Amino acid sequence: MRRGFTLIELLVVIAIIAILAAILFPVFARAREKARQTSCLNNVKELALAFAMYAQDYDETCPGYIAYTPGSVYRPYCQNNGTYLYWMDLLYPYVMNRQVYRCPSYTTTSSTDTFQGYGWNSGIGYCLNHPTRSGWDYDGLKLAEIKYPAETWCIADTAAATVQGYLTTAYHVNNPDGYKPWAIRHNRGDNFAFCDGHAKWVTYGRYSTIKHKYDGSI
Repeated sequence: MRRGFTLIELLVVIAIIAILAAILFPVFARAREKARQTSCLNNVKELALAFAMYAQDYDETCPGYIAYTPGSVYRPYCQNNGTYLYWMDLLYPYVMNRQVYRCPSYTTTSSTDTFQGYGWNSGIGYCLNHPTRSGWDYDGLKLAEIKYPAETWCIADTAAATVQGYLTTAYHVNNPDGYKPWAIRHNRGDNFAFCDGHAKWVTYGRYSTIKHKYDGSI
């Protein structure tokens, strides 16, 4: 006589499969995100090196979030014309690769979105060559003026294109490390590039160890 599975046995097998799936799927998801995190860190490291090369070419002066130009100019990264260049355009000659600017974990529904997941720290430079304004955030900051270059970030995973303490609250994310538009997209952390040229992943909850302004005051 042939013996088949009883209903109870079948339910037990299904329950075991469901339990294994519940255990393994999050592990696989974390592993996939870890791979994207590593790819993102390579991007951020390349941008950190581009930052250093730009500063070397411009008398040790840091780039800014934007830089005004005397007239309309072609933006090499944005691939359009305007009267100013974004930080992505300023660094583009040193990377010559648009993919470097896109975090692999960043998602968008816009095909024309120039912000691809990385933000600029306007605490080391905001608007260079402004026709009517002056000050460190308009005149261009010298690398030597950055008090803690190995702890002060320049480019990072963010949820906004530019980051600084006085951004409007619409961009802010309430977190234990202050009101900053952090992305927190890589296994509860973000990748940061620093003003001395190195890059690293920092876990959420440790962002208070990072300097946000050139003099360490924010």
